[in-house]
Amino acid sequence: MSDTHSYLHPQVLKYFEEVDEIWHAGDIGNVELADQLEAFKPFRAVWGNIDGADIRVRYPETLRFTLEDVDVVITHIGGYPGKYAPGIRELLKKSPPKLFICGHSHILKVMPDPTLQLLHMNPGACGQQGWHKVKTLLRFQLDAGRIQQLEVIEF
Repeated sequence: MSDTHSYLHPQVLKYFEEVDEIWHAGDIGNVELADQLEAFKPFRAVWGNIDGADIRVRYPETLRFTLEDVDVVITHIGGYPGKYAPGIRELLKKSPPKLFICGHSHILKVMPDPTLQLLHMNPGACGQQGWHKVKTLLRFQLDAGRIQQLEVIEF
């Protein structure tokens, strides 16, 4: 998920009942929303450009971890294949992950990067702020190095 901007749609928790973890690609908005998600499931997040110091001291700008043999990088402003943001471009080129997730654009996008051999995901936005008309989330499964069962959730 990304770009909640201090708003948690009532259906989000329903869609995340069966997940093992929730990942947030920035612009959380406030600590109360982060607390609610952390209390619900294990929670990984990065801060976004609208997040204040209270969020920035709690979460990193970029997060890298391996789960189920999948190397994952999450940041807020990331761009997309062929047009990565300057702040993340060198990291991706030097050591490409298998899965790269970012937010910021409010545009849902999932696409492979054949040059870096990674999968790029932007879950769009599920908050009320911004120009998007449909709130979106992504739900997927990591298993033995594979990214599978990707679902786009709209509300």
